[in-house]
Amino acid sequence: MSLLRSARFPAVVLLAAAALGLIVANSPAGPAVDHFMHEYAGIPGMFELSVSHWIQDGLLAVFFFVVAVELQFELTSGELNSARKAMQPAIAAAGGVIIPIAIYLAIASGSDTVSGWPIPTATDIAFALGVLAVFGKGLPASLRIFLMALAILDDIVGIIFIAVLFATDVNFGLLAAAAIAVAIFGVLSRRLGTRARVPIAVVLVILAIATWVLVLQSGVHATIAGVALGLAMAQQPALRTRHALEPWVNVIVMPLFAFSAALVAIPAVSIGDLSPAFWGVLIALPVGKVLGISVFGWIALRLGRREDAPHLAFADLLAAGALGGIGFTVSLLLSELAFSARPEIRDQAVLGVLAGSVISLLVAGILVSLRAAHHRRGVVVEVP
Repeated sequence: MSLLRSARFPAVVLLAAAALGLIVANSPAGPAVDHFMHEYAGIPGMFELSVSHWIQDGLLAVFFFVVAVELQFELTSGELNSARKAMQPAIAAAGGVIIPIAIYLAIASGSDTVSGWPIPTATDIAFALGVLAVFGKGLPASLRIFLMALAILDDIVGIIFIAVLFATDVNFGLLAAAAIAVAIFGVLSRRLGTRARVPIAVVLVILAIATWVLVLQSGVHATIAGVALGLAMAQQPALRTRHALEPWVNVIVMPLFAFSAALVAIPAVSIGDLSPAFWGVLIALPVGKVLGISVFGWIALRLGRREDAPHLAFADLLAAGALGGIGFTVSLLLSELAFSARPEIRDQAVLGVLAGSVISLLVAGILVSLRAAHHRRGVVVEVP
């Protein structure tokens, strides 16, 4: 199980799943697999979702639960539990959102693909930490902490975008019922240490499923249910639950989503005929993230007190910015949501995410390796 929880293994599996999805979609088996992904399953006449939506709305809610538990811990007991600790990664994360959006809008301005602007704002924490684990031997712990905080703050932004921008015809009655279920879930989770922990655990599972159904039916994206439950659960049982779920998320949930999201037939068009959605995402992820995170992170160092700042040189911030450009999971989900009614544009946006993330991965691998070698030589780096 330790392998399944390592930083490297999930990143390799995720990349392999996405590559397999792209290969299958462009093979003779592509149409049959695509047809299967659009088959509906559930309770006929009452509650049915396509296979792809079971993965996107159902399994991915488990992933967001795990993310929310980690977010809760960092905000209360970890590296973001004070304004002082959060300032530099928060400012860098803001740059890593603002600059990619600006680049995307500059490219897509005047076209009908402007709605894709949230896509290049996300950082895939699993991939980023995986690259850091593979190439970053010798890097200071402060860089990993900075990247972890940065990615978590990015996740918050992504969650807000999903909840606010992609809710449709919201049923506030169902949403209120979901909120009540979450509140009960949170209260009961604090009773898991009692002798009645088994029946309480059963009730918690039932409440979690009920919350997911209510959020799904309310018109808000169902992954928000996972976020709400992860934030509401008592910290110690939440951490234990996260520990139990992590291997399954790493080897089943995320690879299945990566495979299904990457089932995109490469369009038979010339480079000049590709939409601004493709070019905007392709450029905004690797370029926008590097510029936004490194420049805004450097500004944050200047604004903060020197004794409060982590020992990160500008070159370290460049490496972190390249890692931030690996959008992948959340960016793929945002592509699905932003262009759900326009499959041809959605597919090009997905290709932009895959290509932009791979470029960021390669650049990050080089920069992280160089910085790791620099730190292993024992060179003392002054904060600029």
